[in-house]
Amino acid sequence: MSVDGWNTVLVLGGIRSGKSEFAESLVADAPVVRYIATAPEGDPEDTEWATRLATHRARRPGSWTTEETADEPRRLADVLESAEPNETLLVDDLGGWVTVLLDPDHQPADDVATIAELAEAIRTCSARVVVVSPEVGLSLVPTTPLGRAFTDALGAANRAVADACDAVVLVVAGQPAWLKPTAALAAAPTVSASARSVPPTASQAAAQDASRTDTSRAGAGRAGTSLVDAEPTPEVQLPDVLTHTPPVAPNQEPGNPWAAPTMALPMVATGLVIQPGMELPMPDDYAGPQAVDRLATLDVPGAGLGVLDRVVGFAAATQGTSTPVAWGSVRVLLLNGDHAGGASAGTVAGESARRAAQARAGRGALARLAAESGASLQVVDTPVSAPMEAQPALSGDQVESALRYGWRLAEQAADAGVQLLVLGACGAGTEAAAAAVLAATAGAEPPAVLGRVITDSGEIDDAAWMVRCAAVRDALHRTRRSPRGAKDVLSELGGGDVAVATGVLLGATARRVPVLLDGPVGLAAGMVSRDLAGQARHWCLLADHGGHPAVRLAADVLGLTPLLDLRLDLGEGANALVALPLLRSVLALAAALPVHPSLATDTDADRADEPQTDPEYAEPDEAEAEPAYTGPDYTDPDFAEPEPAGPGPTRTETDEQPASGWRAG
Repeated sequence: MSVDGWNTVLVLGGIRSGKSEFAESLVADAPVVRYIATAPEGDPEDTEWATRLATHRARRPGSWTTEETADEPRRLADVLESAEPNETLLVDDLGGWVTVLLDPDHQPADDVATIAELAEAIRTCSARVVVVSPEVGLSLVPTTPLGRAFTDALGAANRAVADACDAVVLVVAGQPAWLKPTAALAAAPTVSASARSVPPTASQAAAQDASRTDTSRAGAGRAGTSLVDAEPTPEVQLPDVLTHTPPVAPNQEPGNPWAAPTMALPMVATGLVIQPGMELPMPDDYAGPQAVDRLATLDVPGAGLGVLDRVVGFAAATQGTSTPVAWGSVRVLLLNGDHAGGASAGTVAGESARRAAQARAGRGALARLAAESGASLQVVDTPVSAPMEAQPALSGDQVESALRYGWRLAEQAADAGVQLLVLGACGAGTEAAAAAVLAATAGAEPPAVLGRVITDSGEIDDAAWMVRCAAVRDALHRTRRSPRGAKDVLSELGGGDVAVATGVLLGATARRVPVLLDGPVGLAAGMVSRDLAGQARHWCLLADHGGHPAVRLAADVLGLTPLLDLRLDLGEGANALVALPLLRSVLALAAALPVHPSLATDTDADRADEPQTDPEYAEPDEAEAEPAYTGPDYTDPDFAEPEPAGPGPTRTETDEQPASGWRAG
């Protein structure tokens, strides 16, 4: 959930301000959340309080776990200190925590010292933490000693926690106002209502972080690596690092956190059901061929667009029009999840985390390419996969959660107006996991689809490659009698990143959002998705195979022909971003070029205002022109079908002469 480089967030708000719902939206993209409940159960006779607690519990997804700390206030600091870096904690709320702290059963106690311990635990916590607390500064001074003691203690706790957190937001009437850092807030662009909860961007926060060395050191310490690189500030505009996009769910029912109004899928009490044989939308069967045929009529010199006409056909089919436009809003989803065991042989420990932190901060190759392409970059943490040679990479419940998580990411992108998704990955062991998936789904030999291992110094590490091959071989042997269904393959071999990527493909298909694939993880997800929804592959475009054997094989099985052969090796997603400006240019060119003069008629818009100078031309009157539209057997050889006014094919019937006959020579 890390909010644009910040790892801890304090959410303040008054009574019924929507602060808890907003805090829950901040962690909605995390696969597993530990909910820390601080409030006591209260009087059993107080039905209104019991109803409030039940409402809170009903909003929590089934994948969340709940931990109670009401019995001992000091336990909250212990929970924060013992949290792991891959965990996400939601503490709700400090008001209940202070209430228990002041309870006579816990006195005498040093309240100031306990609050200081909590602030220090938040400051040094390695997990992602969202803390909810009531804002008491706008209320009247209580008239009772106990009330004044509560407001004093809660005010002190809020100040201490706000100082320890990387970001602070005040929720008023459901509207978030980011209080820290203020400089980044002032420079933040206006956002739509569907994304109004997104905090300042990474590029804006970088300027503030430069003058906030304490905050930078704290964030770097939690990530386990320094986020401050000794490199000059780039002149290009860095991308908006969307490491969190709040869910938009106007029509969701309580208890169905993964539902969305556009899904035509079976629902049960636990939410969205992702199962084999789902019926998802297909691209337009007619718009694609019509768009390609239309290219033959345009005023293009030479032989035309070559193989890039497939881009026009793909965009037309996915947009449902024969005159597609270039993709405007593009989002890159960078999946970060490691694979334990032999799959990650030859990789440097912590390297994938460093790459992910670099991308979150708007630095590194992928972030700079995204900046050049005007694409936003969202870093997505996926579940860590167990050693597949010894045990299942994920449990069945984790697979279900990861699939829904990926679907949710696609839903959020569609709600934010994203027109194209780019899928990439940066986890350790992803290539071996993809090779195992291909071996299980396509009958491939692991050594034939497992790419060579390249060290940081650029050397080929054959020993590490053999360890990876052995890990895939042992995993296939362990699962030789296991079912080969989609979820079985994800659980036994694919792991977290492949499972989340599969959910992204399915969710994007459901919302008619095309996906630009690049790298083994996306292609492995495409192979798995065939069993769940065969329509998903038709919404995928492969810009480049990157010279990777697994990508080549999976593309061949899925029927995806790479457009380019760049052979870049900058990580998953880089090839797609390098190709993106070219693909956009082709779409813009195809949409803007006029019809070739030899095929144009006098009804064309570009000739409507020109005087007619052809001496052989005579404007037919209405009586002469009428049979051209009403008589199907009209065969006057001098008649020419008028050009349609709107987008579409230039001819409605076949003719002996091809539409592109002017280029036949």
